[in-house]
Amino acid sequence: MAVRQLRPYEGLINRVYEIFSIVDLLPYEMSDEELEGVARLLPSDLQKTMRAFLVPRVRRASLDFLKAVKTWLDGAHRAKREGRKVLLVPFNFPPEIVHCFEGAWPITSEVLSTLGVAALEGQGERYWDYAMGLGLPDFACSANMIEVGSCLTESDFTPDAVISDCFASCDINSKTHEFLARHLGIPLFFLEKTVDNTERGIRQYYRYFHALIRELEEFLGEELDEERMRRVIENANRATELYWELWDLHKFAPCPVPNAFSLMTYGIRYTMWGTEEAVKVMRSMVETSKERLEKGEYPAPEEVARSLWTYTSYYFDMAGLFNWMEENGITHLGDGLDLLFPQVIDTSSRETMLEGLAEIARNMPMTRQMGAPSMSVQWLEDITWAARELNADCCIYCGHHSCKQTWSAASMVRNELMKRAGIPTLVLQGDSWIRRMTPIETLQELIEEFVDNVVRRKGRRAARAR
Repeated sequence: MAVRQLRPYEGLINRVYEIFSIVDLLPYEMSDEELEGVARLLPSDLQKTMRAFLVPRVRRASLDFLKAVKTWLDGAHRAKREGRKVLLVPFNFPPEIVHCFEGAWPITSEVLSTLGVAALEGQGERYWDYAMGLGLPDFACSANMIEVGSCLTESDFTPDAVISDCFASCDINSKTHEFLARHLGIPLFFLEKTVDNTERGIRQYYRYFHALIRELEEFLGEELDEERMRRVIENANRATELYWELWDLHKFAPCPVPNAFSLMTYGIRYTMWGTEEAVKVMRSMVETSKERLEKGEYPAPEEVARSLWTYTSYYFDMAGLFNWMEENGITHLGDGLDLLFPQVIDTSSRETMLEGLAEIARNMPMTRQMGAPSMSVQWLEDITWAARELNADCCIYCGHHSCKQTWSAASMVRNELMKRAGIPTLVLQGDSWIRRMTPIETLQELIEEFVDNVVRRKGRRAARAR
């Protein structure tokens, strides 16, 4: 397969950054007619995404979210211009750690891939194809390979260093980022997760975390400033409190929290947590959900199913998944990436803040479940707890093609979830970021059949039993 060198302006990050300049021009008070006029000027793939995010029921919160993402992209480009370091991190590395440094800014590979899929004509397929043309394996994960493929063209915005913390939880993620760092000749920093959750293992993880902080201080040429840390963590604490408030709002039926907020919650968590922008987005989602609760608004005649997704969702058609489900009475209560379990951090000293950050990192999604002593046990326990907490009546596993580790335990988790909580699970197959694997229409059909033939019948049987 011939590999075509992409022109400089064709890199994913640069293209997304240019496209997101439109967000600054969008007013909060915008009629449907004005939105439609703007949408008609956009490429077809971006049209779908903008229509999904800017439906009236989520418009204000979505604009806050999109403007925060634009600020995040601005921050990376500004850091480059000012001579500060841009650090590429995976989604399960808390970005507030990087925000604590004056001389650094985080960019998150999976978020960048998702933005490319959501905003670019042709989505992220050209970058995936480029990486495959270089000979990289097709079992690599599109979540990071789409963005990494763009970096490999050497015609895109590139990071100054990579932080990798997916050891023991996702080898594909770890090796992809290691390959990128070595290919670009930039530093690679590690944070290893012990598979020992006893006190001994936790303390060892804390030692690894402190070693990473010292390495970053040396690389950046600055020692963490306690007052700056405190400001960042106080913002993170406020966002955490709003996260749990939004979590509790999911418990009402019909659910007043729009489906799209599941994605927006971890979108802002993996980029701007620890900033005032993250607090604003979380507050906006809480206020929107409370308003819907007070007014009794729900976009379908009734809520027919309350689904919890056990791993990731699908991101190549936001309207075709999140909005379509909600408009058909199927609530999306969140997925595995929403199982953040954030904690309020004690800000009384540098030591308490560092230990709090270490504990946050240790319990991030995937690190917590797939990096546990027993992946199936921890994954099952977290999903079962969340399903009961949120009154889910079904679960859906997206079956992302690269996640061999979750495929190995998916049937076990499904069977045990049914035994423990009486909750059926639909197992799908498809790539979360590449549409040509399984079309959205096929996924919609499978979800609809599952809800009609399993979930609703289960509900009727329970009603007859009562």
